[in-house]
Parts: sequence; C-alpha cells; structure tokens
Amino acid sequence: MNGDNRILPVLDVERVSREISGFIESSLIESNTQGLVIGLSGGLDSSVTAKLCAQVVNKDKILGLIMPSQTTSQEDVDDAVSLAEEIGIKYKIIPIDPLLEPVQDVCSRSADNENYILAGANLKARMRMVILYYHANALNRLVVGTGNRTELLVGYFTKYGDGGVDILPIGGLYKTDVRRVARYIGVNENIITKDPTAGLWPGQTDEEDLGIKYDILDKILYLMSEQEMKEDEASLKLQIKLDEVVRVKVMMLAAEHKSMMPPIPTVIR
Repeated sequence: MNGDNRILPVLDVERVSREISGFIESSLIESNTQGLVIGLSGGLDSSVTAKLCAQVVNKDKILGLIMPSQTTSQEDVDDAVSLAEEIGIKYKIIPIDPLLEPVQDVCSRSADNENYILAGANLKARMRMVILYYHANALNRLVVGTGNRTELLVGYFTKYGDGGVDILPIGGLYKTDVRRVARYIGVNENIITKDPTAGLWPGQTDEEDLGIKYDILDKILYLMSEQEMKEDEASLKLQIKLDEVVRVKVMMLAAEHKSMMPPIPTVIR
C-alpha cells in the first residue's frame, strides 16, 4: 500500500493534551463526584488517559484497576503497575478469572463454537466494567473510558463492556493521534511501540482482529467521516484497493448501534 502519509492533519499535541485534561477536570467538577476510576491494561490508550487524568486531578483521587485474566501477558501487567507507580496513583490488581468461571459454568457453552468463544471474550470486558463501576459507586467516582476514535468508529469495543463508561477523554483521537500525544506527555516508549492487544486470547492483537493496520485505517476513517469522501474517492486518494475501503465502511455501519441508545417504539396515545 502506497497511501499518502499526509492525510491526517498535524496534531497540536500540546493544545490537545491541555484541552483533554481540562475536559477531565470539568467532567469531575460538573458530576459532583469525588474522583476517577480507570482500568489500566498496560497498553497505549489507558496509559495516555491515566497520565492526562493525573495532570489535573489530585493523585489520591484516581484509582487504577489492573484486571488481568489468564490470557493477559505479564508484560502488560508489569507495564500497568509501572505506569501507576510512575504517575503516583493508587492501584489494585484484581484477577478476573475467578469471577468469569462461575458465570461460564452456569451457562451452556461449547468450546468449539466461535460464537461462544467471542461471548467469552466479551464477558471479560463486561466483567471489568462491573468491577470498575463497583469501585466507582462505592467511592462516588467517575469511570474513565480509554477508547479512541478509531475503535469507536468501527465498533472495536464491547457494548456494555469497555464501552460502558462515564467519560471518554481520548474518544476524539485516532490511534495515530494517541501515539503522538503519548510521546509528548512522556509515556514509556515500550508501551507506545508494542502491538496493541485486548488480551482476549493468547497471541491476540488488535490489528489482526481488525484485519488492517491502524495507520491505514485511520486515514480511511478520516477521509470518510470527516472529509465525507465516498469509498471510491478515498480509495483513489490513498491508492489502495476499493475492497479495503468498502470493508471499513461496512464495519462503520455495523458499529452504529453501539453508539446509540436502545431503540424504543413510538407509542401513539
């Protein structure tokens, strides 16, 4: 693929970082809550979000929850711990497998059925959401989400799982933007450069799941969602196959329900 590398406008990372931190601070004040709870995965998005939170919110008002499963790498756990200790916030490590097993045991399942495998992966995200909100409710705090614009547009998140949050500070940033902000605010280079993964199964990576590199995906999404280009125009602009752009468009359409309230029928009285 020989697409144009100058598709996305250059991000003013200093201004954007300041605005996002201000948004976090304003959200906390307006909600009349006492602090923030954030899931720390050891990955890029949660690390950037946590550091932006720590820039404007008192450290003792931020709780990081590290929630590994048996498919979470030790590297990710170590990176999450290091990040929490670096920015000086309190953190807890809560393994989620003991919580997943009773749910799966009482529900019918088939290890060979792809739908059950996916359901099990989504259960992990939903269990983490339950744990985050348990602590947020108990402490009167907001749950801070770590999803970025790329993943929101194509639906690469679990409905009522990692999509179940109170605020999404980096939800306006494409994945490539998040990397730029990460370098500006001093996130460890190891976190920035390692393969993004949700740790849903051994060896799983986000780009393999999506079937496309984030750098290309971001350009396609920007052209279609912000420049309002048609699929053929974006294909020509990026010099990539039309099928690739169409596939991304299909992902966007399929994801729309994840960002909407559940449909309610009209009742005429």
